[in-house]
Amino acid sequence: MLSLAKHARCATMHLMQTLVLVLPYIQIALAFLVIGGVLLQRSDASVGGALSGGSDGPATQFSRRGAEKQLFNATIIVAVLFVLSNILAYLL
Repeated sequence: MLSLAKHARCATMHLMQTLVLVLPYIQIALAFLVIGGVLLQRSDASVGGALSGGSDGPATQFSRRGAEKQLFNATIIVAVLFVLSNILAYLL
């Protein structure tokens, strides 16, 4: 019985050490994916509209469709994974 508990503790420690070694690379990859996802998204906001709060009418409103919507959703998912990996790194 004691040997089984010792083996489980050793396996857990090995997993933690592996995670500590691999986690920074995962965070770097997620960071690049978030940056790429944000940069690939369409931006229709103009500086004047952002500063004055004005609207040019219905031409400024759009809905995401197709690949743009998938990119938007993927960017959100990757951003959430990035935040969770940072919280995990803090806890380790």
